[in-house]
Amino acid sequence: MANVINMKALLEAGVHFGHQAKRWNPKMKPYIFTERNGIHIIDLAQTVRALNEAYDFVADTVANGGTVLFVGTKKQAQDAIAEEATRAGQFYVNQRWMGGMLTNFVTIKSRLRTMEELERRKLEGDFDRLPKKEALKLERELERLNKMLGGLRGMDSLPSIVYVVDPRKEYIAVSEANRLGIPVVAMVDTNCDPDVIDWVIPANDDAIRAVRLITSKIADAALEGRMRRESLAAEEGEEVFVEGPEVIEELQTVFEPEESAPTAAQGSSEANAESSDEESESESDLATV
Repeated sequence: MANVINMKALLEAGVHFGHQAKRWNPKMKPYIFTERNGIHIIDLAQTVRALNEAYDFVADTVANGGTVLFVGTKKQAQDAIAEEATRAGQFYVNQRWMGGMLTNFVTIKSRLRTMEELERRKLEGDFDRLPKKEALKLERELERLNKMLGGLRGMDSLPSIVYVVDPRKEYIAVSEANRLGIPVVAMVDTNCDPDVIDWVIPANDDAIRAVRLITSKIADAALEGRMRRESLAAEEGEEVFVEGPEVIEELQTVFEPEESAPTAAQGSSEANAESSDEESESESDLATV
């Protein structure tokens, strides 16, 4: 099978730049090619191989009816996570990960139903018939739920795969997936622990272009899986629901030849150093959602 991506595209996106050598996790040593000016350089041959394997795994899982949850709450990943997950017809979390999103999914489903009910009431004009103060309160509640849970709309069961950008930052999501036995596919930089990841994709998780490039390939894999499922269903004379015309269009165009790669990216230690060593806090009390 041909590679899903070439090394030139990875180089131009800056996927090979790791963190400062002093910030590394020794468990990432097998994935490091060399050190240059105090920065670890990731072995892109391993990135290509790992991405091929992750791509096949995601495509096969989705073809068998599975779903993918895209997770990336750092600023560099938020837009790419939302756009690529939506393009693939999958689910995503790109704001704060709330403790219990997977391990207490019953509560999350309840909040999703609340969000859908508020949206229905707003669409039917119920808010217009309420006192202004009460209507404003419901509007704010709906806005908050949409911000935190909008990417999970329609998810009525646990995902089959969790795809993560920066497992160090998203350690709670990774921990919950591990506890429930959900496979984790992740972009793993040189400061992360690869042992908690099922499908390690060694890559720079700080550069916006690198994040978008790898995430787009995972989305392409999900789209290929949906296409295969559609084809199989058509052969068997069954109907499989595909969400929205945008997804159908993507299924038809995703495997067209790629345009030429963009201009070379400028790599620097500042762009790939950690933005912060602080661990994000997560509230486990879902009653505040």
